[in-house]
Amino acid sequence: MSIEIKAPTFPESVADGTVATWHKQPGEACSADDLIVDIETDKVVLEVVAPADGVIVKILAAEGDTVLSDQVIASFEAGAAAAAPTETAAAASADESAEDKVGPAARKLIEANKLDASAITGTGKNGGVTKQDVQNFIDSAAAKPVAATAVAAPVAAPLAAGERVEKRVPMTRLRATIARRLVEAQQTAAMLTTYNEVNMGPIMELRKKYKDLFEKTHDTRLGFMSFFVKAATEALKRYPAVNASIDGNDMVFHGYQDIGVAVSTERGLMVPVLRDTDGMGLAKIESTIRDFGMRGRDGKLGLDDLVGGTFTITNGGVFGSLLSTPILNPPQTAILGMHKIQERPMAVNGQVVILPMMYLALSYDHRMCDGKEAVQFLVAIKDLLEDPTRILLDI
Repeated sequence: MSIEIKAPTFPESVADGTVATWHKQPGEACSADDLIVDIETDKVVLEVVAPADGVIVKILAAEGDTVLSDQVIASFEAGAAAAAPTETAAAASADESAEDKVGPAARKLIEANKLDASAITGTGKNGGVTKQDVQNFIDSAAAKPVAATAVAAPVAAPLAAGERVEKRVPMTRLRATIARRLVEAQQTAAMLTTYNEVNMGPIMELRKKYKDLFEKTHDTRLGFMSFFVKAATEALKRYPAVNASIDGNDMVFHGYQDIGVAVSTERGLMVPVLRDTDGMGLAKIESTIRDFGMRGRDGKLGLDDLVGGTFTITNGGVFGSLLSTPILNPPQTAILGMHKIQERPMAVNGQVVILPMMYLALSYDHRMCDGKEAVQFLVAIKDLLEDPTRILLDI
C-alpha cells in the first residue's frame, strides 16, 4: 500500500520548515515508528517517523529544501521489503569494500565517532553493517578512533607555524532565527535595563535546611529557579504592565502569568514556557524545569512547549556570568536576568558582613513600562527573595 509521507502540521507561528537530515534512504527497510527525517523549524526540530513497516520509494524533498505544513516529502510503500540486490550485484558483493556495505544511518554514526568501518562486523544482509552493529561496536572495549588504527586514513600534516585556519559552516535555521529576533528586539523596542542585587543567604539557608526532605517528598531537587519564578509571579501580579505585551498599537495586559525559562541546548537557546505559574508549587516548577532541560538536551521539546509566554527569566549565572544585560524576548515587555552568586562585603547595620550576593538585571520595553514600575517590580522581587516567607504569605 502506497502512503504519502508529509511534513508535520506547523502552528500559525511557524510558516515553514527545512529538511535537516534524512535518516532513511529509498529502498532501505523501515519499521513502524523508525525515525525517517528531521524537519527543522524556527523553534524546534521535528521528527517524522515511519507510519508502518515498509520502505521509502522516493524522496521528494532533499536535505536543505524548505517545506510547508503538511507538504508531501516522500512516498512510502507499506509492507514492502527492502530492495533485493540483483544477481550481478550479488556476484560483485564479494569485491565490495567494507565501506560500501555500510548503510546511511550506520555511516553517519561511524563518522560522528571517528571509527574504522572495516573493523566492524556486519550482521545485515550480505554482511552489511547496520546502525546497531556500529552501536554494539562503540559499546565494546574494542572500539578505537579511526586515527588510532593501522588502516585509518592518512593523518593530516601538522599546521605550519603561524598558519591561520578558518572554518565556514552555515547557520542552522534555529540559530538564524535567534539572531534575527535579537536584532529585531533591539531595533524596535525602547529597551532599558535596571539593576539591583539580592542577598541570597535566606534562600540558601532555607534550601540547605529542607532540600533533603523536599527531594524525598517530591522526588525532585530544590533549586533556586523555583523561588525566582514564584517571586516573579507575585511581582507580575502587582505590576501588570511588566506582564503585558505590545501588538501593533495595542497594549495587551495578560490576566495570567506564563513564564519562559531560557534553556541552553546544542542547537541554540530555547525558552520553554511554564503555564499559569500562580497555581504551581515549588515542586511542580522544579520538576517541569528539569523536564524541559532533559528534553531540550535530547532535542525533544515540542512547539507547544515554546509558544506564548508573558515574561522570561534567564540564568547566566550557571555559566559564571557576574553581570549582563538580557535582551527582550518579543513581544514580551520584560526579561529578568539572574547571575552568579558571589560572596561580597556588605554594610549591615554599620558593620561589614560577607554575604552571598547576586546581581539582578531587568530589561524592559519603555514603550509599555515606565521606569518607576520597572524599578518597583525589581525591588519587589528582591524583597520577596530576601524574605521567602513573603511568598507564602502573599505580602
